[in-house]
Amino acid sequence: MKLTISHITEYRYDEPAQFSLQRLRLTPLTGIGQTVVDWKLTVEGAKPEVEYDDQFGNRITLVSLDGQQDATRIIASGEVETQDLNGVVGSHLGFAPLWLYLRETPRTKAGKLTKDLLRGISGDSELTRMHALMAAIHKTVEYKPGTSDTETTAEQALERKSGVCQDHAHIFIAGARALQIPARYVSGYLMMDGKNEQAATHAWAEAHIPGLGWVGFDPANDVCPDARYVRLATGLCYRDAAPVSGMRIGTPGETLTVKVSVASQGQSQSQSQS
Repeated sequence: MKLTISHITEYRYDEPAQFSLQRLRLTPLTGIGQTVVDWKLTVEGAKPEVEYDDQFGNRITLVSLDGQQDATRIIASGEVETQDLNGVVGSHLGFAPLWLYLRETPRTKAGKLTKDLLRGISGDSELTRMHALMAAIHKTVEYKPGTSDTETTAEQALERKSGVCQDHAHIFIAGARALQIPARYVSGYLMMDGKNEQAATHAWAEAHIPGLGWVGFDPANDVCPDARYVRLATGLCYRDAAPVSGMRIGTPGETLTVKVSVASQGQSQSQSQS
């Protein structure tokens, strides 16, 4: 499947910004299950400084804002050809050792509620248990925007029994690591059925399964990623894989607007002709 993606992120500052430094994880890489046909990253109101691969293998573009700016606009767009591999990404690669993905973070610390959830998880293999964990999270935690934020932990989302895809991923990672299965957070794009325009990117998790390597699990939708998914970045939790992160000096507040569009090539052509 060939997917056409447009992702616009705009920051409008309450007062002119004096300095800002941002890490952009907005460049998908060609790998197992996806081939980047064309991709362009444009930044308005800030200056690209350097591009590099981090310890998780993510392509990072570092941009700075130095001067009086009222807004910053980041545009990522292109085409990615994808395959349905039932979520299997394959062997572990990169600078970070596999054991690192057993390390908990504040967002993925397994507390009482995570351990209670795991008591109902069974199966005769790691793969079976991860499928059971995904299904249990999907059943327990309702997808409900506005009930969490980027700092929400797995335990807090379980206590509220609601959250967004980021929270589902953090709970899955906390549970997998508690079972001594390496797990990581994935940010990316998802083509939704009957809906091209979206208000945010998507997030899911991957667990390292013996004999298969990394396998994706999306508890928000209770499926393993297929040809509708495009991987952007990975890490121990949201902090390592956020599409945009950084720091700023000299602004008391900002308004963030995000517009994401993901469509198959056939859908894109049909819309342009209508």
